[in-house]
Amino acid sequence: MNLKVGLDLGSAAIKAAFVDSGEMIWTGVTATAPGQEAIALNLIGQGLRELGLPPSQTYPVASTGYGKNLYAPTDLKLDELTANAAGLFRLSDGQARAAINIGGQDIKALKLSPAGKLVDFRMNDKCAAGTGRFFELAARLLDTPLDKFPGLSREPGPDVAINSTCVVFAETEIISLMSRGVSLGPIIRALHASVAKRAAGLLGHAPPGPVWLDGGPAMNGGLAEALGDELMAEVRVVPKPQFTVAYGAALALEGSS
Repeated sequence: MNLKVGLDLGSAAIKAAFVDSGEMIWTGVTATAPGQEAIALNLIGQGLRELGLPPSQTYPVASTGYGKNLYAPTDLKLDELTANAAGLFRLSDGQARAAINIGGQDIKALKLSPAGKLVDFRMNDKCAAGTGRFFELAARLLDTPLDKFPGLSREPGPDVAINSTCVVFAETEIISLMSRGVSLGPIIRALHASVAKRAAGLLGHAPPGPVWLDGGPAMNGGLAEALGDELMAEVRVVPKPQFTVAYGAALALEGSS
């Protein structure tokens, strides 16, 4: 086994991807909290146990994400954008030229060369609106699990809008819609449309072909549909979208070995 470990120490979650000869063989995720190094070590230990590997054996680890400098035992540190591009390119079978990553507290639009190199990016990290944190807040306000959002967004109901680009004002808009008796479906559909508009604005003019979506919120099929409508383009979600960045970090280790 030629095991490599990629760690994405994000603002909302810590993700680990175990890679053997370029293939993800195990993934794990846990919430970000103080003591990120200990949390990451426990996550790696969990992966080793579930794969039946001795916990005493060490494997090379690459770290990326907001907390990459908080994990001292790393063998390689790399920036999140580089890791994201590498993971996207491999998971899309080399097809990705334009992509949107929605993280815990930022949105990134990436453009890749035919060789998979990052050639341009834009990032919105000034407000939580449109990010994973935004969806978590909305789920609490609506008292509805996030995994119910895709189905609910397809339910019939009046067209409503959430126009604010500030998470505080967007929260007020959601509460106002609820007080008017608007059902969950239209509110969630409006949430998806609002996030899609922000993400599409960052991407701007996309190269021909599909736009790829990754990050935790990419598991929300209703968001992918709204983004496709906003871009008037095909949107594809990469496999295991929450682990794209961790996977790309592990791939960097393969390239450096």
